[in-house]
Amino acid sequence: MLVLLACHAIAAIAAPALVRMLGPRALYAVAAAPAATFVWALTHAGVMRLGGALTETRPWVPELDQELAFRMTAFPWIMVLLVSGVGTLVLAYSAHYFTSTEEGLGRFAAVFVAFAGAMFGLVVADDLLLLYVFWELTSVFSYLLIGHDPARSASRWAAMQALLVTTLGGLAMLVGFIMLGQHAGTYRLSEVVADLPSGAYLVAALVLILLGALSKSAVFPFSFWLPSAMAAPTPVSAYLHAAAMVKAGVFLIGMLTPAFAADLPWRQAIWACGALTFLFGGWTALRQTDLKLMLAYGTVSQLGMIAIVLGTGTYDTALAGAALLAGHAMFKAALFLVVGIIDKTAGTREIYSLSGLGDRRPLLAATAVVAVASMIGLPPTLGFVAKEAMLAAFWNGGPWDRAMLAVLVAGAALTVAYGLRFLWGAFARKPDTAETDAAPAGPGFLAAPMLLATAGLAAGFLAPAADGLLSPYADRYPHTGHVYHLALWHGFTPALGLSLLAILTGIGVHFATHRTSAWRSVKLPLASGTVYKQALGGVDRAAVELTGRTQRGSLPFYLGVILVSLVAFAGGLLVFDGPWPHAIRLYDTPLQLVAGAVIVTAAIAAALARRRFTAMILTGVSGYGVAMLFVFHGAPDLALTQFLVETVTIVMFVLVLRRLPARFSERPLKLVRRFRVGIGVAVGVVAAAMAFVAVSGRTAAPISEQFPDPAVTYGGGHNIVNVILVDIRAWDTMGEIAVLLVAATGVASLIFGRERLLIRRGGSRPAPPKTGEQVKWLARPETSGSHQAVILQVVTRLLFHTIVLFSIYLLFTGHNHPGGGFAGGLVAGLALMFRYLAGGRAELNAAAPVDAGRLLGTGLLVAVGTGAASFAFGGTVLQSAILDFELPVVGHVHFVTSTFFDIGVYLVVVGLVLDILRSLGAEIDRHGESADPSPALAPEKEPA
Repeated sequence: MLVLLACHAIAAIAAPALVRMLGPRALYAVAAAPAATFVWALTHAGVMRLGGALTETRPWVPELDQELAFRMTAFPWIMVLLVSGVGTLVLAYSAHYFTSTEEGLGRFAAVFVAFAGAMFGLVVADDLLLLYVFWELTSVFSYLLIGHDPARSASRWAAMQALLVTTLGGLAMLVGFIMLGQHAGTYRLSEVVADLPSGAYLVAALVLILLGALSKSAVFPFSFWLPSAMAAPTPVSAYLHAAAMVKAGVFLIGMLTPAFAADLPWRQAIWACGALTFLFGGWTALRQTDLKLMLAYGTVSQLGMIAIVLGTGTYDTALAGAALLAGHAMFKAALFLVVGIIDKTAGTREIYSLSGLGDRRPLLAATAVVAVASMIGLPPTLGFVAKEAMLAAFWNGGPWDRAMLAVLVAGAALTVAYGLRFLWGAFARKPDTAETDAAPAGPGFLAAPMLLATAGLAAGFLAPAADGLLSPYADRYPHTGHVYHLALWHGFTPALGLSLLAILTGIGVHFATHRTSAWRSVKLPLASGTVYKQALGGVDRAAVELTGRTQRGSLPFYLGVILVSLVAFAGGLLVFDGPWPHAIRLYDTPLQLVAGAVIVTAAIAAALARRRFTAMILTGVSGYGVAMLFVFHGAPDLALTQFLVETVTIVMFVLVLRRLPARFSERPLKLVRRFRVGIGVAVGVVAAAMAFVAVSGRTAAPISEQFPDPAVTYGGGHNIVNVILVDIRAWDTMGEIAVLLVAATGVASLIFGRERLLIRRGGSRPAPPKTGEQVKWLARPETSGSHQAVILQVVTRLLFHTIVLFSIYLLFTGHNHPGGGFAGGLVAGLALMFRYLAGGRAELNAAAPVDAGRLLGTGLLVAVGTGAASFAFGGTVLQSAILDFELPVVGHVHFVTSTFFDIGVYLVVVGLVLDILRSLGAEIDRHGESADPSPALAPEKEPA
């Protein structure tokens, strides 16, 4: 089964390229994946007939005991045949439905076959969490298919509505799954149903699961989303809304009813919601004048009927429900495809605009007649066999079954009425309407609906064979009295009489409604779609009000809310439930007190400073004090990194502060200042207490105590901090450098603004020397302006290469000594900063004539490539290899492959600093010169 899922994934990936090469005919090739699934399922018909099961299990998340568990029994097998068979035919039909100029056809093909794969995975999944994954994948893919034409607002609205409703229902269902799985100790569907909870716990779980199932199958109160989804192309409606997605909910009901049928409120809730859906859906279908909407509301109606039958929980209803499920998929998909042909060839779906189409297109009309005959339950179709089985099952039941039988007969009569209205509206000759001039439909276009309608007809004649294939599913229910069997003729039975009554009543309703239009004004008192719109509008309004009250554009307000929340919640936990230690050790050495006093003094002074630059310098002093604490604590690697980060941060602040006023804005009122001071003191106390409790209240041994030995034996280095970064916790580092790259790109995009200006991100390369021209040592780049510190430029050029070499030294020695890629990259970045501060952007471009974005990308590529290479050579991703070898002259060399990962980190850090210097430095300089072009700050000429 995993192989078939992989085939669908490969087909989805290849679909866009195939469509570009072959046009719409590529859909035939894409249909190979569901066709292979259909053939595979047919080969296992013998196993299913004997009540057997196919299972397949593969590890998924071993740490969480999660597996890719698949299990196919008789009922999932029926769904596999429907999903794959109808999917194959609809894809072949789509090759004629769409033209070569259709926008997004490649995307449509890819998403369609991916949806087919997700539906296959859903029906064979034997793990509740895996089932949920496929469940949500179908919601996402259906969103993309319904919104196939994003230019139409109706498509966007319908797609979003379907996604919201089915996803919210799916989330509720997930909670129910988790409740059952946690109680049973397993998420295997076949094992969960054997160990069910009881009482209110079970009731809550069942209600949550039903919310997911009913929302997926558009059963009341979630019926409104399916008719809106008719904004999708007709092939999408024929597949998703007749044979696949909307069947997922009733399929889940059918799978769980054997376990839950006797528990409240399973059957009661399904009967109530299904009955309302069956009747109101049928009545609303009767009122439609658009053929596609008529079928959509008819689908809603019959999904309610199938939910009732599958949710009842007896042998006879299970057999009837499985037959109804199969019959409905065939005739409803056929009718949707017929409507698609009418729409494409006649240009309309309105019944009052169509006339005489039956005479002009008799083959199309005959196909529709056969499909409608199965829908309304006329012999010898499968629809008749299934409907008679349903009526017999409820006739032979108890008093409540007889009461539901009346609902089923009434709903069946409405089905007959709108079925006849469909045929009249699509193909009848209407005196007041001009003849419809429809273009001819080729045999390839007609093949799919004809095959589906014929299959529904043939299945009626093969009812005994169908009984043998469907009865293994019904055998999961207890036998009570006489066992019913599917057959085309059972004699003159009460079920046959009820079926005849429904047909005659439906014919009467059709002619009665045909004679007058007054009945069409009778509407439901409150439509669920209206409730949805009102709820959505209420949420939007509440969001606007909440945003208006909380998002006031005031940074102090935002920070105040965050910090007060921290003090209230974290402080409250510390006071009432904090694991406070009994002994307090204030310091290890008196030097720590000195560093702490510096930090506190600098922080208070920064808060009182009136000038921005002064506050920034004092904040830096506080950071340097923290670095000294690391030194006193014996952590030179952390201290080095802290010193470098603090220095780089100060320079960046300076670059930004040049464009801001020298002083802070006016101080707030005294009361506000006191309140802010109070918040600051409270946050400081809470943060210090949190740190103290977290460190001192530890009950388990720190995991870091296990690092020294693996750092040497596994990571090949004696600098534990560096080994942690590039080996033990390399995935964390990978995520961090990816975040750095995204942040640098965001800063550059904000500063440079327009795409054409992003070329400045790469700087400008100095002009090459002319032929015969002598290159001067320490040559000064061409700059203009009088504010040039010549001595500083010369000194920085003299030191630049030494600093860069030192950064490379830190890079390669960091595995055994203080340093590493991050520290080395910061040192190299400081060298670039010195060059920029000494001579501006021209000096920076001379020092680093490279594109910062490419440097960032190269670094990330090297880091990712290192991890992929270890996987390619048989190890795990980002696993290190230790190499010891001898080189002439050099001697013994100890090399660890994680060094390559560290090189990637080095390049990312250098690229980040260079990008910020070009963004916050050089480009802001350019903006300032453009705004105030004085002689001293005239725009300089870019080198060629």
